Amino acid sequence: MKSKEKRLSYIELALSPNDRLEEIMKSGTIPDTRDLCGWEFRGYNTLDLTGILGFRKFKKGFFSEIEPKSPTDRIKGYNLKVIQNGIIDDWIDTGAPRYAFYEVYPAKDDPIDNKYQNAILINYGLSDKNPKYDPSRVLRDYLVQVYPDNKDLFLGKAYVAIGKARIFVSYFVLERNNRNT
Repeated sequence: MKSKEKRLSYIELALSPNDRLEEIMKSGTIPDTRDLCGWEFRGYNTLDLTGILGFRKFKKGFFSEIEPKSPTDRIKGYNLKVIQNGIIDDWIDTGAPRYAFYEVYPAKDDPIDNKYQNAILINYGLSDKNPKYDPSRVLRDYLVQVYPDNKDLFLGKAYVAIGKARIFVSYFVLERNNRNT
């Protein structure tokens, strides 16, 4: 009998090598958008450069104007800036306004961004809340639930979209943090 692999925590995921994270991206399950809606998640980009640039830590929030009825209903979201104070310290909002808005839907439904059929797509290019020339408009994130029985822990993979080309940027880890206000 094959022994069960050790389950990784938020911090262990954040510190995992890319090849391990890619395995999880491929084996993760599609999140239920109803479970994301109404919550903010603490986030951590795995790329070291994001620490130098000042956005290694962040929060993502998810919402909808109407209550989602099915697990794959479209929802929306935003990012929040947080104090950059280390991987295990609290995620403290800076008080800056929400930014980098996005639309969320199953990746398999997108004609171009469907690389991970087991993921939802976070598409910044579709939100009318982002200014026309906002650089966040080129971001496309895939998000999977790491363990089917844990609705609080997620792994994402960020890309920059240039035409039909997609350039990998970083993995990121999300964990449920608080209700959005």
